[in-house]
Amino acid sequence: MWTVSEPSAQPGAALTAPVQIQVPGLQVVSTGLGQPTEVLCLMNMVTSQGLSDDEEYDDILKDIEEECSKYGVVRSIEIPRPIPGVEIPGVGKVFVEFSTIPECQRAQQALTGRKFSDRVVVTSFLDPDKYHRRQFQ
Repeated sequence: MWTVSEPSAQPGAALTAPVQIQVPGLQVVSTGLGQPTEVLCLMNMVTSQGLSDDEEYDDILKDIEEECSKYGVVRSIEIPRPIPGVEIPGVGKVFVEFSTIPECQRAQQALTGRKFSDRVVVTSFLDPDKYHRRQFQ
């Protein structure tokens, strides 16, 4: 489900400026901003419909775990799922907890702007305390 798109920077050039990605239906999101943490939030990857199907949910979870493990030790993954008639915070987002901040930063740099099921991935960091309290907003 992952598609790699090569950055357009010249070889050896450092990309230090925040990246702005425009995604249809979403406001412009600046990625790479905010205080890095051990928790990465992946947005614009999954849909409520895909999360409702158990088999598709399991496939998504495996894909994300496999890809994120390339950048460090994945401690946990949370993918809030919709429940009919109940407002579930964070549905449509994927949260990945890494062992260290540098691992999480590597994943953020590698996954921002990539495509997952033909959708451009947008990323941000989440406060670990909020993650553990399941405050997914």
